[in-house]
Amino acid sequence: MKVAYIFSTQGHSVSYKLGKMILPQLEDDAHGVEVVGMFFFEDNAYVLQEGNPIGERLAKVAAEKGMLLMACDQCAYEREIDEKLVDGAVIGCFPNLYGALSGNMPDQIITL
Repeated sequence: MKVAYIFSTQGHSVSYKLGKMILPQLEDDAHGVEVVGMFFFEDNAYVLQEGNPIGERLAKVAAEKGMLLMACDQCAYEREIDEKLVDGAVIGCFPNLYGALSGNMPDQIITL
């Protein structure tokens, strides 16, 4: 099964759920499903900023697995990180997300 994650909840969604649960499983090939993409809203977009430890690890996994990493474009502009993302990460809005995933559609989309 293929899944995509949308990180919209503020708080520990990224640092805890992604950083301590999902990402270690992806690094160990133990997540149980193929993750085809991740989309980050609001302050969650900071995880994709260059130098962020979780973001750097995530970029490595994404490059190895062909996984999309996308930050909300307006969120990135507002936080002035649109030009400062980890390698391979892009910015966009829902039409961009749909287009980017159209060649590798997820079976499920999980919002955290």
